Amino acid sequence: MSFIIFGQAISTVQVLTGLVILLAIAVIVLFVRGKARAEDDELDTEHTMAALLRSQAEMQGRLATMAEVFGSRQAELNQAIGQRLDGMSQRVTATIGEQTRSTHENLRRLQERLAVIDAAQTNIQTLAKDVVGLQAILSNKQTRGAFGQARMETIIADGLPMGAYTFQATLSNGSRPDCTVRMPNGSPPLVIDAKFPLEAWNAIRSAGSPEHGKIAAQQFRRDLELHIRDISEKYLIPGETQDTAFLFVPSESIFAEIHENFETIVQKAQRARIVIVSPSLLMLSIQVIQAVLKDQRMREQAHVIQSEVAHLMDDLSRLDERVRKLQGHFAMAQKDVDMIVTSADKLARRGERIEALEFETAKEPMKARTEDRPKPVDNRTNQLKLRVVDED
Repeated sequence: MSFIIFGQAISTVQVLTGLVILLAIAVIVLFVRGKARAEDDELDTEHTMAALLRSQAEMQGRLATMAEVFGSRQAELNQAIGQRLDGMSQRVTATIGEQTRSTHENLRRLQERLAVIDAAQTNIQTLAKDVVGLQAILSNKQTRGAFGQARMETIIADGLPMGAYTFQATLSNGSRPDCTVRMPNGSPPLVIDAKFPLEAWNAIRSAGSPEHGKIAAQQFRRDLELHIRDISEKYLIPGETQDTAFLFVPSESIFAEIHENFETIVQKAQRARIVIVSPSLLMLSIQVIQAVLKDQRMREQAHVIQSEVAHLMDDLSRLDERVRKLQGHFAMAQKDVDMIVTSADKLARRGERIEALEFETAKEPMKARTEDRPKPVDNRTNQLKLRVVDED
C-alpha cells in the first residue's frame, strides 16, 4: 500500500519509518526540553525558597514590630481602661451614695407624712365616734332637747351677766320656758324656747324619693306650726312676759332651709309674734339686750356718777390750792437761795481782798530788808482798803 504525497508515491513502510523517526525526534526534543525545564524549575525553586526565606524574615521582623506595637498599645489601652473604670467606679459610688441619701430622705419624709396621716386618721376616727355619739343624742327626743338647750344656755351665759336671765323659770300658768331674759325699765321678761321638732327635719333629709320628701316636708310644716302655737299659748302672757318670744334653732343650715323653703311657716310665726332665731341671731340679740341693760344701769346710776364727779371736782380744787401754796413756798425758797448765793459771793470777794491785803503787808518788810532802811507804814492806805471792803 502506498500513499501519494506531493506527487510522489510513498510506501507504508516508509511512512511508518518516518513516523518512528519523527516520534524518536519528538521524544528526544521533549526529553531535552524536560531536562532544561527541570533545571529551570530547580533554579526557580531555589530563587523562590530564597525569596520565601527573605519574606519570612521580613514577616518575622514585622510580626515582632507589630507585637511590640500591640504590646505598647495594649498597655496604654489597659491603662486607659483602668482609668476609665476608676472614674466610672467613683461616679457610680457617688451616684449610689446620693441615691442612698435621697432614698433615706424620702423615707424620712414618707415616715413623717405617714405619721401625719396616722394622726389625721386618729382624728377622723375620733370625729366619727363623736358624730355617732351626736347621732345617738339627736335620735333621742329628750337628749336632743337638752343639746339645743345647752347651746342656747351657753350663748346666753356668755353674753349676759348673772341675774339678767333665768333658766327653767315657772310662769303663772305653770309652764316652764327654757329661758327668760330680764328686760330693762321694769319690762316683762323675754321668753326663749329651745325645743325644735327635729324628727320631721331628719325625715326630710333622709327621704329617698321626691314623694317621701314631700310627705316629710308636710309633716315638718305641721309639727313646726303646732310648736309655734304651743309657744304662743303657753309663754305669751300679757303683763307677765313680752308679747314676742324666740324659737331657737340650734343650726344655721336648718335656719336657712326654713327661710328658703318654708316661707309660710316664717310668716305664721311672725303673725303669732314668734321670732325664729339661729345661734348667730340669738347672739346678736343678746348683745343688743346687754347694751340696753348697760345703758339702763348707767341711767340708774347717773345721780351717783354726778355726785362722784362733784366730789372729784372738790378734790381737784383742793389739789390746785395746795399746788399753788407749794409753788409759793418754792418761790420763797428760791428767793432765800438767791440771797444765800449773794451773801456767799460777797464773802468770797471779801476773802480775796483780805488775802490780797495780807500779801501786800508781807511784802513791805522784805523790801525794807532789801533796802536796809526802815519805811513808815501807810496806815491811811490800809484803813482805806478796809473801808472799801466793809462797804462792799
